[in-house]
Amino acid sequence: MAVRKIIEIDEELCDGCGDCVTACHEGAIQIVDDIAKVVNDSYCDGLGDCIGECPQGAITIIEREAVDFDEAAVEKHLARLELPTASAHPAGGGCPGSAMRQMTPIASSVPAMLAPPADISQPVMPSQLGHWPVQLMLVPPHAPFLKNADLLICADCVPFTIPDFHFRYLTGRAVVVGCPKLDDLQHYFDKLKAMFAEAAPRSITVLRMEVPCCNGIAQAAVQARNEVAPDIPLHVETIGISGSIVSRKTPCESPA
Repeated sequence: MAVRKIIEIDEELCDGCGDCVTACHEGAIQIVDDIAKVVNDSYCDGLGDCIGECPQGAITIIEREAVDFDEAAVEKHLARLELPTASAHPAGGGCPGSAMRQMTPIASSVPAMLAPPADISQPVMPSQLGHWPVQLMLVPPHAPFLKNADLLICADCVPFTIPDFHFRYLTGRAVVVGCPKLDDLQHYFDKLKAMFAEAAPRSITVLRMEVPCCNGIAQAAVQARNEVAPDIPLHVETIGISGSIVSRKTPCESPA
């Protein structure tokens, strides 16, 4: 233990946006109970890269007694999270699903009904979203729109790959979205257990991307359902980066 520089997060100012989580190359910050927290002092180098990313000004650098920064522990921590190591940040990071890809969209004419409206304040098609918020970290288990709903649990990249996402998946469903790569999976698991137990949804549909790191959201949902509400119908759909359905699995199958 020694007196050294380390970041401090004002929980009264923090709104849980998560910008600091992605800015921290050491993985020292995670969202816990909707608030950013330093999960281990030994992961924080005290340089404060996260400060400029906080829109609320909730992060400062202070000097206090703390365990030494441990680079070896950081490397192991980042490996567990499947994030790039602190010593090397290759393009695409440590997860193969983060590798950059460029695709050529299939050329097609835009139907007249989908042409941009004269009034740009109006949507091209009506939204099927029936509630707000949608971020899993922000939706409380007792939210009234979850009660007995057909629940859609969606990795947050999915809607960008499916052109008719609103009409194919969102119509008539409550939805929560999240990123298993950037957020705390244990928190997801605990949140989903509470959600399933309290809201008792009629059905659960999980949409994940085909990339390996996206499997966490499906695992959390299946395990939470199995623990607290095994009778709720659940299926997992894996979406390819081109928008196709790669696989559809039933509740008794592994989501992997």
